[in-house]
Amino acid sequence: MSPHRQANQGGNAREMVSVALPMVVSLSCDTVMTFTDRWFVSQLGSSAMNAVFAGGLAAFSAQTFFTGLIGYNTALVAQEYGAGHQDKCAIAAVQAVLVALVAWPLLLLLIFVGNALFPRLGLPTSQLSDQIRYFDLLMLGSGLGLLRGAFSGFFSGLGRTRIVMLASLLSMLVNVLLVWMFVFGKLGLPALGITGAAIGTLLASAFGVLALAFAFLSKRGARSVGPLPRLRLERRLMGELLRRGTPSGLEFFINMLAFQAIVMLFHRQGETSATAATIMFSWDMVSFVPLVGVEIGVTSLVGRYVGARNEAAIHRSLRSGMHLGWLFSAVVLVAFVAFPQPLVDVFRGDVPSQAFLDGRGLAINMVRLASVYVGIEAVLLVYSGALRGAGDTLFTMLASNGLHWFLVLALWVTLEVLRCSTLTGWIVLIAVFLLFPLVFGLRWKSGRWRDALLQTTTNELGR
Repeated sequence: MSPHRQANQGGNAREMVSVALPMVVSLSCDTVMTFTDRWFVSQLGSSAMNAVFAGGLAAFSAQTFFTGLIGYNTALVAQEYGAGHQDKCAIAAVQAVLVALVAWPLLLLLIFVGNALFPRLGLPTSQLSDQIRYFDLLMLGSGLGLLRGAFSGFFSGLGRTRIVMLASLLSMLVNVLLVWMFVFGKLGLPALGITGAAIGTLLASAFGVLALAFAFLSKRGARSVGPLPRLRLERRLMGELLRRGTPSGLEFFINMLAFQAIVMLFHRQGETSATAATIMFSWDMVSFVPLVGVEIGVTSLVGRYVGARNEAAIHRSLRSGMHLGWLFSAVVLVAFVAFPQPLVDVFRGDVPSQAFLDGRGLAINMVRLASVYVGIEAVLLVYSGALRGAGDTLFTMLASNGLHWFLVLALWVTLEVLRCSTLTGWIVLIAVFLLFPLVFGLRWKSGRWRDALLQTTTNELGR
């Protein structure tokens, strides 16, 4: 295809699918990994499943500032690539690796914070000790996810997302096998239960990091865009990563704290509510996390065409991402409306616990109601991905954080002040969530993101 035709076709549906679909598959693999942990552990009882869900979410939340900061590497690499500075792409990725290595020992300190905090949250006593143990083990390997994000951002920024997809597929297969072996004591191993689920997940994560690191160091990786970079600081790129990535990291961290608070509010209502909420949020992640792959695709392409100063391609990237997101959401909507009972019964276990039997009807109703917002999620993530790709990360952080904590306030008032039912709390959450895409859509339509185009031009003239 000629350069002129590429300029005219940039951001079309085919390009969006080629970049975003492998990321959808990749993040779906991550979802399968966490879902598998909960499903295997649910065979041990509902309290064990709730402990894995809450402990795993807490460990993930603890990492999210650095995850979001490092995640901006996708847009940074894409912008350097779009501006014609291919030799800087791998150096930008190295800056993300340095952040991950510095962050890892800092995250280990949060183990003590979690151990002191969990007993004060009013959680069911049946899940508390298991939750603390699962959290501690995952936090020991917290740096693995950060390193994976650094390498993934390099390939995503270049649009080579198939490499990320393949690494995720391999990691998922290893995870399913190892968790099955360690939880139930298969192939001669002792049955380790929740401890085994954490060990299997960490080993699979290490496998995924090694696969991506090998790809990065190969001829088709960093050396395909320039000399193999050294593990050293590059002031301009590190400064850009910290300046633009810090709002993304703060946004992700504060949002996950809000989500953690929402989960804890449901869990505080008792084991029946905790079980229903765990089942619902497990399926919510199945619907939500793959859409993050679409968001990454939009961020990558918008960042690339901001770097190339091609506004027409920027708008095409947004539309293409929206269509792909709606297509995926339509599948989820049908599943939530037509098959809520089978989805909930996945967690039934061979001998269902009393908490599951008590919470089954509530969980089914929550899944049905979730169909109201699945299409809205696609709109939200596409607009937020486009704003990040254009460098409008400060507004994205402030708006997203404010809206998420408004969700927490609304749920707290509903459950703790008004003493309404868990189902009423869920309905209130859905109603408030409908505001999210409206705020981000209006920001995009305001055109303030075009400031990034001016900034890119100014930076170009200054080099």
